[in-house]
Amino acid sequence: MDLSTFDVVVIGAGPGGYVTAIRASQLGLTVAVVDKNENPGGTCLNVGCIPSKCLLDASQKYWQTKHQFKDIGIEFKELQLNLSQMMAHKESVVEELTHGIGHLFKKNNIAFIHGTAKILNANDVEVTYKDDKKGILRGKAIVIAVGSSTQALPFLPFDGKEVVSSTDALSFDTVPKHLVVVGGGYIGLELGSVWMRLGSLVTVVEFGNTILAQADDDVRNALQRSLEKQGMVFKTAKNVVGMTKKGKDKELCLQVLDVKAKDGELPELITCDAVLVAAGRKPEISSLGLDALAISVDARGFIDVNNQYQTTIPSIFAIGDCIKGPMLAHKAMDEGVAVAELLAGQAGNVNYEIIPAVVFTHPEIATVGKTENELKTAGHDYKVGKFSFAANGRAKTIGDTTGFVKIMTEAKTDRVLGCAIVGAEAGSLIGQVAAIMEFGGSAEDIARTCHAHPTLNEAIKEAAWSAFDRALHS
Repeated sequence: MDLSTFDVVVIGAGPGGYVTAIRASQLGLTVAVVDKNENPGGTCLNVGCIPSKCLLDASQKYWQTKHQFKDIGIEFKELQLNLSQMMAHKESVVEELTHGIGHLFKKNNIAFIHGTAKILNANDVEVTYKDDKKGILRGKAIVIAVGSSTQALPFLPFDGKEVVSSTDALSFDTVPKHLVVVGGGYIGLELGSVWMRLGSLVTVVEFGNTILAQADDDVRNALQRSLEKQGMVFKTAKNVVGMTKKGKDKELCLQVLDVKAKDGELPELITCDAVLVAAGRKPEISSLGLDALAISVDARGFIDVNNQYQTTIPSIFAIGDCIKGPMLAHKAMDEGVAVAELLAGQAGNVNYEIIPAVVFTHPEIATVGKTENELKTAGHDYKVGKFSFAANGRAKTIGDTTGFVKIMTEAKTDRVLGCAIVGAEAGSLIGQVAAIMEFGGSAEDIARTCHAHPTLNEAIKEAAWSAFDRALHS
């Protein structure tokens, strides 16, 4: 076996891993990155965030062209969907971005190694290459950034065609006539939106009483009403208990029971031609050999770390989806910067109170900080400022007035505690509020900051006025 020595060996080239590597290299450390995939970028870039957003954008443009453009004087006589070209565009974007990360690795003198990693001890990583040859990478520090994978249900195993994961649902070669989505979280709603816009009947089956369980009532209700108006069907408080095939065409038949069903009650039967299981994700740590090292892992498979991202072996660190916290690419990136800075002797830190989350449906949903439900449950003395996009000039001009901005503040100090935005470009707009919160700012700080007109972010200003004093335009 050959042996190569580095300051840092990173396992995983997703957002957390590649950012760790780049920042560590910038700080003067020698770095190697190992990934089981030939192309860097991890789930997010290859089969997650980026390809799904490509399809969300393309499908939204198709839907608008078909249903909305005539209202502003743009008409098409023979609109056609070229699904293969849409998929080709998605793949070209992914390829361009993965090549971009490869370029960043070269620019920063980072060794990228394609192979499967297994941690042997506190400093050595065994790499199995494509030809089954093995090598050893020795690192003063090892950073685990392996991400997560889709979680199947025992009675609905993935087959890649009829029962599919979120990865498979990015690459249907035809538009399903009826797609059932099991799970009412953001992944299921986003991918369900894609295929609904392209012509599928989409039914969402959710075990809980509501979709987006962590969101405030007004936020999820606004989204559900909008998606129902677009044609999505919701079945909440329902439990999928099995699946059969019937008829000569072997049509899929999903068996669904009310969660409060009595013994002997017959399930509802939902016929469809594809089932997307979007029931959560799990850390992808099974091949790392952690059991033999006695590295502590909790009951759900997340690696236990301290406040400096160290595992129970101090030279081995972990970040991203394989540790506790929201499974978000930007959270992993910030952790990657933090752990690299800690390894270089600096004071890396992540403010977990201010991590935005976005659902890229239409309308978009973006949140940061505390929800109103959380503040209410905790008995916090708070105020709410709210402003509707229906009264926003820019929203009117683009014909997209669904939704609102809601800002929660501390009643005594006016400090911004949280924000929820439902509407166009919510994911971009939330950054303004996150920045104010990072500096401990108040609603008055937002309200008295001059905003360009006409823009969507004027709705944030108006919501801030409402929380601080009163809105000017409502």
